[in-house]
Amino acid sequence: MPFTPPFQAEPSYSHGQKTKTAVLLCNLGTPDAPTAAALRRYLAQFLGDARVVEIPRVLWMVILHGIILRVRPKRSAAKYASIWTEGGSPLRVWTQRQADALQSELNARGHQVNVRHAMRYGNPAIAQQLDELKREGATRVLVLPAYPQYSGTTTASVFDAVYDWAHQVRNIPEMRFINRYHDHAGYIEALALRIEEHWAQHGRGERLVMSFHGVPERTLHLGDPYHCECHKTARLLAQRLGLSKEQAQITFQSRFGKAKWLEPYTEPTLQALARAGVKRVDVVCPGFTSDCLETLEEIAMEAREAFIEAGGETYHYIGCLNDSPAWGRALADVALQHLQGWPTLAGQGPTEADHAESKQLATALGARA
Repeated sequence: MPFTPPFQAEPSYSHGQKTKTAVLLCNLGTPDAPTAAALRRYLAQFLGDARVVEIPRVLWMVILHGIILRVRPKRSAAKYASIWTEGGSPLRVWTQRQADALQSELNARGHQVNVRHAMRYGNPAIAQQLDELKREGATRVLVLPAYPQYSGTTTASVFDAVYDWAHQVRNIPEMRFINRYHDHAGYIEALALRIEEHWAQHGRGERLVMSFHGVPERTLHLGDPYHCECHKTARLLAQRLGLSKEQAQITFQSRFGKAKWLEPYTEPTLQALARAGVKRVDVVCPGFTSDCLETLEEIAMEAREAFIEAGGETYHYIGCLNDSPAWGRALADVALQHLQGWPTLAGQGPTEADHAESKQLATALGARA
């Protein structure tokens, strides 16, 4: 029986080939279409990730495949259909535009870096994009998650996907990983400008509610820094906007299951504000850099309805950073901070003469051996 190498074939290489640096912008993911079949594939991958659901695997697989994937895909497909665009999923559209903006900003600053985007779940997959970068000659890759706040459920899962890919590769590129940028000045400024732009057009509400994606409370006690980093982002953003503690409030959304999640919960908080006499609120989701189902359907639609039904009068959802120019600049600042030491500027890196000299030295050393 012929021996099959355990690693995938390497792309062709020639001596003197110029090395390249790349950035891989990774977001959570999205189904390929707003259909039950597409949602079933997507949710199986997403909810099947041990980073996302920390329940004993045998028990959870029975629940996931025996109950959830039989019921939830059809309901979720209807929600996705309500936000779907001509270009597809909003998350995919905005992530692609952010990668394009990052590429343009780096080019404008004189850096020769290839930028691609990938999804942790769904397409384009992280492994697929890393394969493409290798074929393009990338020897250094900076992994930039689209999550400003670190969480084992999101950031670490992206890293898992990269490690899984590397396990199948013989010649692994140099890799760097960005864990967090929740307090980066450019990120905070981009958020503030987005909110101020909305206020200039629509006026300002009585309360700014900053809603972050929720995670089970037990993750905080087990050492996940997500809760603390969300609070720091909210505090820095409120300070930048000049808001008092009474004018700004942090909440957590997207609960799943019966376990206790990070509090206060977004929808009950909005209902309580309305019942307390607050007539107008603005809601922003700082932890999401791209609008998606959790912002456009859960916050812009469902939370609005809950606030109005509880007695509120005016509800404004302020969109995510998406393709705002300030966010493109901030992404470039974050990337360049972590690209330091790698040759990215025109003229940097080994020249043809350097490669020729190296070959001559290797030949000479071989002759002496």
